[in-house]
Amino acid sequence: MINNENIQDLERFSKLAAEEFARYASEPRTEEYVKAAELILEAKAKGNRLHITGIGKPSHVAEYGASLISSTGTPTYYLHGTEAVHGSCGQLVPGDVVICISNSGETAELLNTARAIQNNGCAIIAVTGNENSSLAKLGQAHLYAGVGQEGGPLNRAPRASILAECFALQKLSVLLQSQYGLDPKQYVKWHPGGTLGHLRDDEK
Repeated sequence: MINNENIQDLERFSKLAAEEFARYASEPRTEEYVKAAELILEAKAKGNRLHITGIGKPSHVAEYGASLISSTGTPTYYLHGTEAVHGSCGQLVPGDVVICISNSGETAELLNTARAIQNNGCAIIAVTGNENSSLAKLGQAHLYAGVGQEGGPLNRAPRASILAECFALQKLSVLLQSQYGLDPKQYVKWHPGGTLGHLRDDEK
């Protein structure tokens, strides 16, 4: 049964997550996003593509990011973080851009993948919580997604860092969508199902 200690853990996490996110969101770091977006747009203008990868929990962030960015005007593909070094780098074409997500920036499997990505002639945008990490240094651009604490029992499981990584990709998607100039009619064509598949009264 849920007891008072469990509830206190929940309340502590809610407070910490709100504080961490507010602190992170208050630092816009606009130049980082402009550099990353321009890298993507330059590749897109040449017929190249965008991919996103990660290991563990960030791999799920990568799948979400690929779906979000694709749905707002920039076709984006999920690259499996470990399968990349076992043949999935075949989905890459020289000149493509790959967003690599790692909180520490030191995850061995992702660093192996990042080096394989570079060896296949692609540029890297690193999303990390450590600007001086190995992954950040491999990137042609870097989006900072750092938090002080994860929150929750043990303060180890990725929680607050995942919020920051998602927000970083959301911010990038806003910049790319704004440049693309997506209108409501095109958006609805890409989202024919659910409530998103209908024009609002002020969009008709």
